[in-house]
Amino acid sequence: MKIINWQGLTLDEVEERQREFGLNQLEKKKKEPFYRKVFTIILEPMFMLLIAAALIYFFLGEPLDGGIMLTFVIVIITIEIFQEWKTDQTLNALKDLSAPRINVIRNNTTKKISSEQLVPDDLMLIEEGVKIPADGFVVKANDLSINESSLTGEPEAVWKKMTKSEVFKEEDYWRDDYVYAGTLVTTGSGTILVSNTGTNTEYGKIGKHLATAKEISSPLDKQIGKLVKVCTIVAIILLLLVAAVTFFNDNTLELKDRIIQSVLSGITIAMAMIPEEFPVVLTVFLSMGAWRLAKKKSLIRKLSAVETMGALSVLAVDKTGTITENRMTVTKVWPFEPNVEERLNEVMGLASEIDPYDPMEIAILEYDEKHGWSKERLFNSPLISEYPFTDELKMMGHVWDRNNHFEITAKGSPESILTISNLTQEMKQNIRTKIDAFAREGLRIIAVGEQIVSNKNDIPKTLEYCKLTFLGLICLSDPPRKRIEADIEDCRKAGIRVVMLTGDNGLTASSIAKKVGIQNANKVLTGHELNQLSDKELAEKVHTRTVFSRVTPEHKMRIVKAFKENGAIVAMTGDGVNDAPALKYADIGIAMGKRGSEVSREAADLILLDDNFSTIVNTVRDGRRIYDNIKKAIGYIFVIHIPIALTALLGPILGIPQDALFLLPVHVVLLELVIDPTCSIVLERQPSEHNIMTRPPRDPKENILTQKLFVKSLIQGLVIFITSFGIYYFTLQQNHTLTNDELARTMGMTVLITANLFLVQVNSSNKLLGIQTFFKLRHDKVTWIILGGTLLGLIALIYSPINGFLDLAPLSMKQLFICIFLGMVSVCWYDIVKVVKLIMT
Repeated sequence: MKIINWQGLTLDEVEERQREFGLNQLEKKKKEPFYRKVFTIILEPMFMLLIAAALIYFFLGEPLDGGIMLTFVIVIITIEIFQEWKTDQTLNALKDLSAPRINVIRNNTTKKISSEQLVPDDLMLIEEGVKIPADGFVVKANDLSINESSLTGEPEAVWKKMTKSEVFKEEDYWRDDYVYAGTLVTTGSGTILVSNTGTNTEYGKIGKHLATAKEISSPLDKQIGKLVKVCTIVAIILLLLVAAVTFFNDNTLELKDRIIQSVLSGITIAMAMIPEEFPVVLTVFLSMGAWRLAKKKSLIRKLSAVETMGALSVLAVDKTGTITENRMTVTKVWPFEPNVEERLNEVMGLASEIDPYDPMEIAILEYDEKHGWSKERLFNSPLISEYPFTDELKMMGHVWDRNNHFEITAKGSPESILTISNLTQEMKQNIRTKIDAFAREGLRIIAVGEQIVSNKNDIPKTLEYCKLTFLGLICLSDPPRKRIEADIEDCRKAGIRVVMLTGDNGLTASSIAKKVGIQNANKVLTGHELNQLSDKELAEKVHTRTVFSRVTPEHKMRIVKAFKENGAIVAMTGDGVNDAPALKYADIGIAMGKRGSEVSREAADLILLDDNFSTIVNTVRDGRRIYDNIKKAIGYIFVIHIPIALTALLGPILGIPQDALFLLPVHVVLLELVIDPTCSIVLERQPSEHNIMTRPPRDPKENILTQKLFVKSLIQGLVIFITSFGIYYFTLQQNHTLTNDELARTMGMTVLITANLFLVQVNSSNKLLGIQTFFKLRHDKVTWIILGGTLLGLIALIYSPINGFLDLAPLSMKQLFICIFLGMVSVCWYDIVKVVKLIMT
């Protein structure tokens, strides 16, 4: 075994090894080339139609119109590419936040680094709950037990010991003095000398196959995709219909011109019908929502989880660290005999780890420190051996060479310690009565005992063969978080049922649940009772139970499954390795970012960077806000496409010549430039509705374009169509000159664009008036830029030389104000509907 440098690698040594071995990462999926993303965007039906229209203009011998069309195509594609790039940047930033981190010793300092930065010969520090990121030798171990089932398939944890040789033999492929990447620390801690990283690890050799895994679309993605497909089919049907009508109406033209004009009319209606903004809106809203949540200490690892939080109906939480502060303190010490209190204090310290990571052991040593038992005084004798803690025994112990004899000091669950203590049944019953009284106070109880052995050969091989002298009980408490009662009440008002899942006993769990306001806290279902129930019976039981005690990982999975069987959308919080299966099975797995294990964070959809219950409540609020805004954006897009589509459809039917039509393909493109930024940016920034946390969760099966939203959007769209097309048609009938065609078109488009600006404000809230929603964002610079930019663009279209290229005409001030007034009226009537609804309710 080579000499270990306990000061760790220097910066120069790290850089040298990184150059030689590269980053510590598995084989990654090949990143899609940028040009392929651009090509995918261009192949969207909308852009194919735009390019086709531009080519027809060139074919007609009108290069100016064709050039303008291509310019608009490039602008819109650039916007799409920018939004795609921005989304990628956001998601990459979120991935960086969630990157696994590990403690290492470098330059004689312990520091936390991204696991990708690990290099061979690093000194890596591991502890309970950590997913090991590299292969390496165990150079220091403290009750270190590791689950290697991800590699070996064997479920039993392997107890690790310090390595004595770096030479591998063929017969000991899986060594007990070596750790492997991808395995989990179940108990204890250790220091590892890294030997292999990245694809050179045993896990990395397997990981190459994972790079081919395909991503599955979320239900919301599928809904949007289905909606776009339906609209595209309708668009193709209308394209053919309008093209046929135009062809037979324009019988005065030559055959070639009739074909071209009919195709242009068909393309116009198709462009108007295809709502290609839907996928853009979904991606932008979810990614920006995830970024906003990350700034609020809630890290979304799966974008679809953002909107799923809006449908949350059951929140299953762990007691320790989620409901409570995870800051154990010794609140009572109960010595079995009055004269053994000092000895009890000493033994409970000796039974703890010298450098503990367990909160209870830290609290015990802090208590001892205050009562005169410093670490120097406690741990000044040779440690002969130790009895590690196991889930089966639920106790642990140390053997010390002290005071010219051997002292076995043990602590653990009261039942386990009482079983191996030399007490009468009457004594044990009295102690159990005391334990029940402490448990009803919500205290965590640990029993302490000792055995003195004069001969080393008489030391029992395992703790269960000891005959302990019972010394007493230690009572610890983990106080509830400060805002937890208010947060649970907020959940109740929002129709979210909070249930507690804990490995603690029923009395303690029930006591804490009562303190924090969990309903039906008296009704506790224990793990033992759960074992007696079938899945069907459990699904019936969970209707009335909110506290589940003494539960195992399998129990947690069954409880989550039972709630889901009842139609609930379930979020599950957890921090340990044992929580990972339930986190994966829940609709939303929520892991703790600070104290959570690496495996729990990997299994989760959402990571709380501050381990705070309030952050869950805020995430639910934001999830509901984001989903609401997506619905508003979908409704808005649907509204604004109705007048565009009906205009493109009705013009040819009424026999209006192609040159005099309200909207030509170039004008549809112009409106697209207004729609995309308005709905993607302004609506995404809208604050939540005032009643967002006092209404029940939404139905997860509900379509995003509900019947109510469809009817509302249809009526709004029809009113805008009647107003804009009406002013266009009225103006057109006044004088059949080319200039009049341009004037009519300009007035109709001014009404449409003005209506668009009012529509985004009116539809930003289901309760507030448009003017109120505007004032809520009056300090938002981005909103001002978008709305102000749209107004300036409208003025430029009307009064700058651009209007000549676009077949538009300048308006008089009277005409401009008439159009603005009509645009406002065509939308703001819905505010009157809101007022009437408010009065009626």
